[in-house]
Amino acid sequence: MLRYFLMMSAVFILTSAQADFSDWFLQSKGVAKPIKEAIIKPAKEVVSKSITKPIVKPEPPTAQLVDIDTDELIRILDTDPSVVLIDVRAPFEIKHTGTIKRGQNVNIMRGWLEFQISDYALSKDTPIVVYCGLNFRSPLAAKTLMEMGYSNVKNYADGFMTWKKRLNPVKVSDHVPESILYRKPVKVVKNVYSAIGATQPPTYENSNHNNNLSFIVTTNGVLVFNAGGNYLVAKAMHEEIKKITNQKVKYVVLENSQGHAILGANYWQQQGAVIIAHTETDKEIKRIGKEIYLRASSVQKDKIIGTKVIRPDVVFDKQFNLTMGGTKIELMHIGASHSPDDIQLWLPQKKLLISGDTAFNERLLPIFKHTNIKAWIKTWDKIEALAPEVVIPGHGKPTDLATVTKFTKDYLQYMYDQVQNLIDEDGSLTDAYNIDQSAYRDWGTYRELHRQNAERIFRYMEFE
Repeated sequence: MLRYFLMMSAVFILTSAQADFSDWFLQSKGVAKPIKEAIIKPAKEVVSKSITKPIVKPEPPTAQLVDIDTDELIRILDTDPSVVLIDVRAPFEIKHTGTIKRGQNVNIMRGWLEFQISDYALSKDTPIVVYCGLNFRSPLAAKTLMEMGYSNVKNYADGFMTWKKRLNPVKVSDHVPESILYRKPVKVVKNVYSAIGATQPPTYENSNHNNNLSFIVTTNGVLVFNAGGNYLVAKAMHEEIKKITNQKVKYVVLENSQGHAILGANYWQQQGAVIIAHTETDKEIKRIGKEIYLRASSVQKDKIIGTKVIRPDVVFDKQFNLTMGGTKIELMHIGASHSPDDIQLWLPQKKLLISGDTAFNERLLPIFKHTNIKAWIKTWDKIEALAPEVVIPGHGKPTDLATVTKFTKDYLQYMYDQVQNLIDEDGSLTDAYNIDQSAYRDWGTYRELHRQNAERIFRYMEFE
């Protein structure tokens, strides 16, 4: 906004200067400025026109701005999936304080409302709620929208600071700004730790740490599950491991071939660790490793420094067992999930599963072009057969089997059934886009993925 005001001030000064210069130039040349001649009309004509002058009706009063409090906002968000909740603060404010963590929430700076509102509110009667931090900017933003013709606008007068103070859900760009990690590792069970990544797409702020980076401490070394999304993330993770144990990192397992799993591998290899992955992961790295790196570098920019794509040292197809000290570790490929190369780690002594991207929590899972949703559902039977007591999913906080079932199998089954019904009734791709997924709107990455998921499931099943 400051930049905007400075620009406008400059334009005003230049315009005024140009006008003053024109006046001076004309006077110096002896050119008189034109003067409009006064035309005196007969009194009869003036009277006639004053009598026949149309009467201008006063404009009706503008609609009054409606303020709502926190309880009313929660009620609206719980009952109306179509509402657009707009945080009008600047991105740097949101980075430092967070924003409301609800599926309807978007960020449009107040100065950009006129240009961006149509991307989110598809009609003038779309329900809209605007807010800022302390209710200074949001009333003005709401009035702007009303003047533009939006007829269902409310102002959340309590503001974000009240929302946060009352411990309502808050989305945070970075939990530990002093570290490149999105979160530092926490103990899940004895000798097992995980640094929980952001349940959001990769961004510069989260440093490509939007998956879970886990490790197991044994009496004969450390095993790390996922190399991290770049060299610096891997290095930061290692520094945190050193605070917990002086054991050497001996193995690093890549859950699949995605950037946030593989791009830190060259750091670990430099430390002497053996890199382990599925056979298909090795093939994908060989085939598109450069593309994976370039995609990450376009987002991570300077944070990608030191990162190199390397291939694993050891690969396997079905199972790879390790014994480290007295700890038995089973690496498995139990079947298809969101990628054909997804692997899992099973600790039988602890009944703990590090699921990789076979299981999700807190966020909407992604469907890729190659994802076989039917096979993923079938794979879930093998997850249930293990009967894990603790699950560290690929994304989201560690939890139990029932929770990851809700966020994974139950969602997959719902979408499979919905798309199958459409196909049986000769439905179209447009119908697939309109499948009601509003029950999942508060899950992370919902806005980015729900329509894409519907499209890809439909295209995959259409000719199944």
